[in-house]
Amino acid sequence: MPDPQDRHLLLVEDEPDVASFVQQGLEEEGYEVSWVETGRRGLEYARQGGIDLVLLDIRLPDLSGLKVCERLRLHRPALPVLMLTALDAVEDRVRGLRAGADDYLPKPFAFDELVARIEALLRRVESPDRPGRLEDGPLRLDPVARTCTYDGEEVDLTPTEFDLLAFFMARKGQALGRDTIHREVWGHDFDRGTNLIDVYVNYVRRKLEEVGCENPLETVRGIGYRYVSCGAEGTSSRADEPTASTDRSPPSSR
Repeated sequence: MPDPQDRHLLLVEDEPDVASFVQQGLEEEGYEVSWVETGRRGLEYARQGGIDLVLLDIRLPDLSGLKVCERLRLHRPALPVLMLTALDAVEDRVRGLRAGADDYLPKPFAFDELVARIEALLRRVESPDRPGRLEDGPLRLDPVARTCTYDGEEVDLTPTEFDLLAFFMARKGQALGRDTIHREVWGHDFDRGTNLIDVYVNYVRRKLEEVGCENPLETVRGIGYRYVSCGAEGTSSRADEPTASTDRSPPSSR
């Protein structure tokens, strides 16, 4: 488990009561926590470096958490981001994930669950138990350097996208159930009411296809997914793409 005393978290939250509760609790757990109240200050702070994980509210007074996350991904694509928000509809979660968040925790939440999700995100980024370099023809993943290339061209993956692809590649040809995928990649219980896995599988598919890696992830009906190979003639299906992703309207303001 990651040592909290070595980790600096950034909390971007405009509600003082919520921020005080989260900051005090995490500091008691041993984390160093910096709190800012606006999206722009959060973005500036995170860009400076020295931050290991960002806790990001969506509804901020100046720059929405979605915009903060999108801009942050341009500068620090590997920095884990956990969104904390009262918006809990499926379309809201999809917006957050599409903006680049690695996880999404609706308010109100149990503090123990918040800590567990932080530990899981940090563990995925820094785990010494990652497999060695993974290769499938021109597709190469280096879990130590956290790099992904296809035919020498870099594929820009978020931490969760990287971990998901690495999990699939290490189990090439295996039909992997949704419970297993969620437990091994996200590290916490699977809420069957969400399409979190489908959203991220389609993120990975699209990014690989952009560099010429076609049909690497095959849908296994009634089970989950299977990594076949780039350019495979498999029966990859897109019927499970999350329909909520078509709603791109911004969340209503408080």
